[in-house]
Amino acid sequence: MTNLIKAKIIFLGLIGILLTTTGFGCKFLSKETQEAMKPVEINYWRVLDNEIDTQNDFEDIIKNYKIIHPNITINYKKLRYEEYEEELLNAWAEDRGPDIFSIHNTWVGKYKNKILPMPKELLIPQTIITGTFKKEMKIIMQPKSTPSLKILKDKFVDVVYKDAIKEEQVYGLPLSIDSLALYYNKDILNNARIPLPPATWSEFIEMIPKTTVIDKEENIIQAGSALGTTKNIANATDILSLLMMQNGTRMIDESNRATFNQSSQAQEGVVPGEQALIFYTDFANPTKETYTWNDQMPEAFDAFIQGKVAFYFGYLSDLYFIQNQAPKLNFSIAPMLQIEGNPEINYANYWIETVSKKTKYSNEAWDFILFATQEEQAKLYLEKNKKPAALRSLIKTQEEDYDLSIFARQVLTAQSWYRGNAGNFIKKIFNELISETLKGGTELKQLLNLYVEKINQTF
Repeated sequence: MTNLIKAKIIFLGLIGILLTTTGFGCKFLSKETQEAMKPVEINYWRVLDNEIDTQNDFEDIIKNYKIIHPNITINYKKLRYEEYEEELLNAWAEDRGPDIFSIHNTWVGKYKNKILPMPKELLIPQTIITGTFKKEMKIIMQPKSTPSLKILKDKFVDVVYKDAIKEEQVYGLPLSIDSLALYYNKDILNNARIPLPPATWSEFIEMIPKTTVIDKEENIIQAGSALGTTKNIANATDILSLLMMQNGTRMIDESNRATFNQSSQAQEGVVPGEQALIFYTDFANPTKETYTWNDQMPEAFDAFIQGKVAFYFGYLSDLYFIQNQAPKLNFSIAPMLQIEGNPEINYANYWIETVSKKTKYSNEAWDFILFATQEEQAKLYLEKNKKPAALRSLIKTQEEDYDLSIFARQVLTAQSWYRGNAGNFIKKIFNELISETLKGGTELKQLLNLYVEKINQTF
């Protein structure tokens, strides 16, 4: 924290003490300002989304905000992912929901009608200094402009602007952005005489037969990678989405309708989405050279920490589970695989902080989000939780961190795609698409058309 910021916090803190311990406020402030300085309680709900997350990960930010706004109390609560959405909806139905809450970046369309977008101005009590010879402190009610779309676009990485801003309305802002990366078992690679992990999908394909062990009964004893199925791969939808995007698939059009069944604009008759689907499912097809996985295998993450899989595609959040559950596992992390010759594309997975349409304190709620996502405050959260930043200004520093470096570098090329109000329904659709492809019997173009239509019905 800079000396200037410290001085400002101390100064405003003294003002807060004056307002709360003397008659200064009642005597010199307008009725409008006195009303605005009344005690306010903001309820803030977030998701407990990894092993080292704690209930006090926002403690420093909340304390710093309280110093500047002594009349505002932030009640912070974290819930497990499994219970979060249900509890959120139940709370709103009973009018006890939070003022500020988190949504996944793929839920923006789903929760759009429950969100109060960021206004152009906030009406928050502000302290000013007046006078020349004799300085006087005054608290005034003066509108404070919120950041413009241009500022937000320059401040945050590109995926934020695409996900959180719709029709020139800001629906939320993130502190951190995770992305898929390649986890690999160093012992398995060493035994296969593979000195370095793959950087491209082509290199990856060559390593799969070298790291896969199948016995005489056709049982997979050791898998090259956890790819090709759905029910035992938690990140199947994300991996397939990424493969489609890397292959040049247009996931949605300007009208926000799914289009991943369409031909390439560059190559007539070629459907890049279909190519990606075939590539993915071939890893679970016994007739293919890349066969390395099937539905009978354990859950992908469990298999990796048990040392039964050479390559696992996961997020930074997985790192902390691995360190806690398998401290002796000899593994490392490499950048996400890319298609040689194509632009680098990574897959974004993150949470956005937003404001409920039902809140009574929209000014204070949005003011806190803007405060928390400032560089100095965001750093406090990111350093405590070891997460990659959403702010461009913090990326360079994180590139020097052993655990964060790969994820920090990937943030600039991370993408996702709009899922309308379907939310988690897309995961169900993609899982069905993968399962039906593995069953065979139906032409792939027909399958893609069918599931694109199902998605568009929800949009």
